[in-house]
Amino acid sequence: MKILTAAQLAEADRITLEKQDISSEELMERAGTLVFNEIHKRLQGAPIPIKIFCGIGNNGGDGLVVARHLIQHGYQVRTFVVNYSDKRSEDFLSNYERLKEITNDWPELIKSEKGFPEIQTGDFVIDALFGIGLNRAVEGWPAKLIDLINGSQAFVLSIDMPSGLAPDQVFANGAVIQAGYTLSFQSPKLSFYLPDTMDYVGDLQVIDLALDREYLGNVNSNMFLIGKEEAQSLYKSRKTNSHKGDYGRILIIGGSYGKIGSVILASKSAMRSGTGLCTVHIPECGYNSLQTSNPEVMVLTDVNSKIITNLPSDFDADVYCFGMGAGTNDATVKAFGEFLQTQKKPIVVDADGINIISKNKTFLKHLPENSVLTPHPGELRRLIGEWKDDFDKIEKVQALSREFNLIVVVKGAHTFVVNQEEIYINSTGNPGMATAGSGDVLSGVITSFIGQKYSSLAATILAVYLHGASGTIASDKLGYESLLASDIADHIGRAVQDLLDIPATKPRMT
Repeated sequence: MKILTAAQLAEADRITLEKQDISSEELMERAGTLVFNEIHKRLQGAPIPIKIFCGIGNNGGDGLVVARHLIQHGYQVRTFVVNYSDKRSEDFLSNYERLKEITNDWPELIKSEKGFPEIQTGDFVIDALFGIGLNRAVEGWPAKLIDLINGSQAFVLSIDMPSGLAPDQVFANGAVIQAGYTLSFQSPKLSFYLPDTMDYVGDLQVIDLALDREYLGNVNSNMFLIGKEEAQSLYKSRKTNSHKGDYGRILIIGGSYGKIGSVILASKSAMRSGTGLCTVHIPECGYNSLQTSNPEVMVLTDVNSKIITNLPSDFDADVYCFGMGAGTNDATVKAFGEFLQTQKKPIVVDADGINIISKNKTFLKHLPENSVLTPHPGELRRLIGEWKDDFDKIEKVQALSREFNLIVVVKGAHTFVVNQEEIYINSTGNPGMATAGSGDVLSGVITSFIGQKYSSLAATILAVYLHGASGTIASDKLGYESLLASDIADHIGRAVQDLLDIPATKPRMT
């Protein structure tokens, strides 16, 4: 699914009005009615006190449409107009008059803090204060109103986006509605998925406004939300007539004394993801544990018993993976630098591999094109430096990706895959995956798919999706707190079955 900017959504509105020959007021009626339908579907006429807070722009106009429909369906509604400016949108004014026609109670005007109503815990609050056109932080008494709403413990539903939040920028200060549920129009917004802002959104539902299909289909976007449909389009089914050589020969290099488990997890997840042949290169101390835990994996041992000191530059693999558990010993750094000088196949660089690069930036220019970096937030900060906010972080990652033709995985609750200008945002996963070794599993899956002849970009997007889906399947059985990285690896096959809509148990053939 494309993620559109505020400017693109405004243009979609304009073209829709023209092509569908409707007025902006009619489009507002459509939007407000769709929001009402979703609320009515859930409340079913329940006698819940509803308080609607409307701004004086188009978002407030949407709220007035919702208020009118709720009143006409017998709900107990109080409507408040938050008078933070002398300017009004025409469609807001039109719907203000329509609301007055159907009720003896005019919308209550709030002009200052003195006019704030009492908000009870059992109230249902609808936030229609500020929409996607907001261009500055919410301050002054409107900010205090937002603080009152947030502190009331009432359930809050935001129309289009939580007031105070902007789709394409982060305000350094200012109040933001803490929504329990957001009904957003036509396209999700980038700020819904950023660490600094995602917690304001609550549960999210995107409502199809039936904007012009031709424009939506043709508009260029560099941001995409990856769901099941998108992941399905990337997946390549196996041929019946095939053998292990068809599915990649990969080499995973890493581990050190006390950190062999990271390579065990990476190689196990690579095999679970369909790799034909997987070899690992580890210090000698890990030989017995890896052979015992992953008998399907072939093992090469370093001349050093505890750390990596020589990487097998003459090993012919389709893709290499380096870094998990490797440490940053001077000998390991030297060996990795020499290895990079000889390689042309993609390399998936994780964990200590990224830490090594962060201290030796010249290594970046020796990474083969379409290699993949998989930093967690701390590793990313060491790699690109500090950032002002999440938008600044994304720009810095894009610059790194452009300069060295790399794919960068920005791990988080919504993991981003950055390929130069393009941003792919993952929709799967859960808090239980914030556990040691989860990243090692992901690197193994990415490496596996590149080895299976997926492009580096397709392999990374698909791996991130399946990694999250596997974590969700496993946590459904075990709960968040009990989820281990090995559980994620063990459920990758089930995640693939779910992606392809294959039942967990297929009937036997007779």
